[in-house]
Amino acid sequence: MLQNFSRKRLWQVSQLGLLGTGALLGVAHAETDTLAMAEVTPERIQVTGSRILREGAIAPSPVTVISGQELVETGAMNIGEVLNALPSLAATFSLANSGRSIGTAGLNLLDLRGMGTARTLVLVDGRRHVSSSAGSAAVDTNAIPTAWIDSVEIITGGASAVYGADAVTGVVNFRLKRDIEGFDLHASVGRAEDSPYRNHKLTASYGSYFAQDRGNFALSAEVSGQNGINATQRRQTRTSFMAVRNPEDGDYRDDDGQWVHDGIPDTITVANAGWYDSSTAGNFYLVSDSGTVDWFIFNPDGSVRPQDLGTTYGQWGRCSDCEFLDLRRYNDLQPAFNRFNVNSKLNFELTPDTLLFAQASFVRNRGNSEGQPSFFEYDSALMVGRDNAYLDPSLVSLMDNYGIDQIAVHRFQEDAGRRLENNRRTTARFVAGVEGILGLDWNYELYGVFGETKLEQVNRNNLIRTNFAQSIDAIVVDGEIVCRDELARANGCVPTSIFGDNAINEQARHWFNTNSYSNSTIRQTVFSGHLNNSGLFELPAGFVGVSLGAEYRKEESESTPDSFAATGATFLNALQYEKGNFDVQEAFAELSIPVLADLPLIQDLVLDLAVRVADYSTIGTAVSWKTGLDWHLNPELRARATYSEALRAPNIGELFGPQNQTFFRVTDPCSVHEAQSETRRVNCAALGVPADFDPQATASSIEGLSGGNPELREEKSTSYTLGLVYQPDWLPGFSATLDYWSIEIDDAISSVSAQNILNKCVDAELGVNNQFCELVERNEQHELVLITSITQNVAALTAEGVDFELGYDFDALGGRFNTKLIGTYLDSRKTFSFQDSPEEFDQFAGTLGYARWQSNLSISYRYDVWSLGWKTRYLDRVSLFRQQELAVNPDPSDIMHYGSYFVTDVRLGYQFASGVQLTLGVDNVFDRNLPGVTTGTTGTTGLYNNIGRFYYSNVSYRF
Repeated sequence: MLQNFSRKRLWQVSQLGLLGTGALLGVAHAETDTLAMAEVTPERIQVTGSRILREGAIAPSPVTVISGQELVETGAMNIGEVLNALPSLAATFSLANSGRSIGTAGLNLLDLRGMGTARTLVLVDGRRHVSSSAGSAAVDTNAIPTAWIDSVEIITGGASAVYGADAVTGVVNFRLKRDIEGFDLHASVGRAEDSPYRNHKLTASYGSYFAQDRGNFALSAEVSGQNGINATQRRQTRTSFMAVRNPEDGDYRDDDGQWVHDGIPDTITVANAGWYDSSTAGNFYLVSDSGTVDWFIFNPDGSVRPQDLGTTYGQWGRCSDCEFLDLRRYNDLQPAFNRFNVNSKLNFELTPDTLLFAQASFVRNRGNSEGQPSFFEYDSALMVGRDNAYLDPSLVSLMDNYGIDQIAVHRFQEDAGRRLENNRRTTARFVAGVEGILGLDWNYELYGVFGETKLEQVNRNNLIRTNFAQSIDAIVVDGEIVCRDELARANGCVPTSIFGDNAINEQARHWFNTNSYSNSTIRQTVFSGHLNNSGLFELPAGFVGVSLGAEYRKEESESTPDSFAATGATFLNALQYEKGNFDVQEAFAELSIPVLADLPLIQDLVLDLAVRVADYSTIGTAVSWKTGLDWHLNPELRARATYSEALRAPNIGELFGPQNQTFFRVTDPCSVHEAQSETRRVNCAALGVPADFDPQATASSIEGLSGGNPELREEKSTSYTLGLVYQPDWLPGFSATLDYWSIEIDDAISSVSAQNILNKCVDAELGVNNQFCELVERNEQHELVLITSITQNVAALTAEGVDFELGYDFDALGGRFNTKLIGTYLDSRKTFSFQDSPEEFDQFAGTLGYARWQSNLSISYRYDVWSLGWKTRYLDRVSLFRQQELAVNPDPSDIMHYGSYFVTDVRLGYQFASGVQLTLGVDNVFDRNLPGVTTGTTGTTGLYNNIGRFYYSNVSYRF
């Protein structure tokens, strides 16, 4: 009986995921045999984007479908890596770039349209999944079991009214296989060609029927991982590059103070270059009587000598072919990562019309990020007196010659240990519910979900500032080198030298380094139910479908930082305790109304309506709604359109996040090279900044404070789509879709960027007595020292473009070809930092991370026991500068663009008679290099392959 009931239900709830084998475009082939149509009742199927069962596989909104087979037939260890390569998704958080923030190492989050992970809703079987990042709703794809993935469906347009208001850019829905029978084993290993990078994955699954086929129980487990690689371990990425001021640049100011540009790049990119103003050995500068600045560096034995500055460019701290600080050696291309998960599921037919179901999953993953060591520069330079016990006679003589009794040492302390972040996430999720049929046309589903994610974070080699200061302040007492501070001595202070590479001794490291421990807990509770009828009553054009439902959801998040580090006593950012929660009660409804049928150019016309009313404990009532038209002109051509409005409530971190210490990389608008407008020059002068100011601090990161805002309101979004689906009778196996989409978000929740705060401060027509200047602090030398930023409803975001999909499946050469082309043209992607100033915006379309054209072409061929696959991913040429930047300065750099980018993967498979399937593959078969001088580790360059040519083998066995 389970086979009759639950397998039919499987067909109903997951048929769309199977369409990748047929049309490949989220639509099924139209039935052309009139007699067959008369004799066979079309199956009613639930498709993503609607809860109403529909005849055939007609998606009311644009849907891209990726089959589970496509996800596992690659060398990628992580399904998120495969999905992030799709044109509609931005690689905001992939494994390659997840270590750029504290607590994010190992995360793989999805970001539809590049409008933020908080605006992309990730579901499993149409149900919510607990977040993996504290304070947010973002779901880590590592927490989703891979063994049972049947398909992944990506929808744009009108999703908020159906699934929830935080689906403002769309939904990514992972559909799992319903009933599991038999034993499946899959093993994969891979290695990169020109680096030590390796990965592995082993999955096992077993399922069986019981109780006269009324029940089905299944278990699966997975172990996978990869080792980390550093930029210096790859030939392409090991060379250090730096953008420096071009000596040939002839830009000048005219009599009106306006810059005149000569077309020669302002900066040039040079190899074997870096910062000379810091060193792993320690360095310092002295000013001679003539006013010249002389730089000195320490030898391994602690003696001092003039530093080789090679070629400098009239710009503080930058040189080439010199003794420079090579930051590439602290840049990890991939983190060390491993994952273990175990999953179980149970379906049991209680009665012929009632099915009980339950799922349980446990996932544990570890992601390690190895960053820079502690460093001391500029205002934080290490002050060393003439009586320091480790001073070499050469340094004492030098200080005497300059008539000084102390020096300020700049040091990048590799010998104190690189800072290591170990993140262990455990996610447990439980689903239980009942679904069934009431009468002939009504079906229902009731379920509950509970999920919990725990993050245990360890930050190793976290320097204790006071202990370190005590340790380097060493003097000689009774012929023995000791710490000057007597109390510190009594507490075990160990003195150390800081003069030269590897000068810090191991005992001292133990004295001033500590491990900081922090943890976070995220919980989600959901109770939901809906009642559907796809044939409520009949109109002249067909049956009306309806879906009604209600949902209760509670989200909780708590982050407890290391209590000692939170005081600011260590080098690690002083993060503060964060706790918050909200609950929401929602009611939703859908209607599918056939309007016209069997008319010229109207085979049928269906109106879709959906509304969702939510009552949040934080913002109150939020209403989202959608309307859509589904128009079959004839059996071959179909048009579809949706229009929706939605509200997104702020998440926990946006509301309750404390003022945490952070660091910003900015350009000082009061620099002599930036103060180009008269308003800016006047305001900078009002702040006391001299006209010839050449800042040193902005060569490194500036301390900042960022946090949440309990006064936030909801975001408002409007989106619409307009598309065509073409499936010609004269070419069976061919399908094409073309969909225009547009998304607008007002009152967008955003932290005003540090750069915008600085610019708004000095570009204000009414002077410096404004809200932005109050957020900026400078020291007596006019250097930036602190910038404060909190979340506000001040921004607006817009995006529009066209998605297209072509698929053609056909028999040839004795076998079967499956072809698919998925692409996106991004026409516009604007960010209005201040929605009240609509004339001021950044146009990102066509810039790095937002290529105008992106596409994936896949071709597979199967002949008997052989299979062959080819996939090419294309990214269009992108600019490294936005239009607004180029309007001010048309010649900023010698590298203005990254060229078009192609990456091709190939695979060859063989099916043995024993049931073993062997696949050999090569990703990036042509070993396409990263563009320009990037390492592919930022939020915008994560789209590019930074592993290089990669070989893998997959072995599967089923019985």
